[in-house]
Amino acid sequence: MKQQQEVWLRGPIAGIPMLLQPVAHALLQASEEIEFLLIDFPAADLWHKPAGLASVAFHLQHLRGVLDRLFTYARAQQLNSNQLAKLAAEGNFDETFTSQQLVMAFTKQVSDSINELRMVNENQLLETRGVGRDNIPSTMLGLYVHAAEHTMRHLGQLLVTVKVVQPKL
Repeated sequence: MKQQQEVWLRGPIAGIPMLLQPVAHALLQASEEIEFLLIDFPAADLWHKPAGLASVAFHLQHLRGVLDRLFTYARAQQLNSNQLAKLAAEGNFDETFTSQQLVMAFTKQVSDSINELRMVNENQLLETRGVGRDNIPSTMLGLYVHAAEHTMRHLGQLLVTVKVVQPKL
């Protein structure tokens, strides 16, 4: 199967402010790679922690959760009890999950994030936003860039973990 060009080489994403195009490109690239990589990944291997590293399931849960949390802060909101509960549950063994469910949850979060980026007023990108309970200062732009960077960092870790757990994939 011939792979398409990377997302950033396909041009601008419709409706996304120009300053946020790299964020959208990174999130969409991660989504495509994860969908392709984990298409047939067995649920039995989701929770393996090779050499004590984070499991595939953890990365998938964390990727979704980080986007949700960082975009919440970008909206100048604090996390709600549901978000905090999901954060606490990231990486906790749950045999009911399948790789397809976790991938779909991440894909939906990326879609929601892209839709949210379409609503951003570029004039607000440098406004201060508080992060976490301590309201550590950042900016809306800083949160979006970190969301993209953090997503790509965990994508790299996930790619390696999948290859170690399932070397035939």
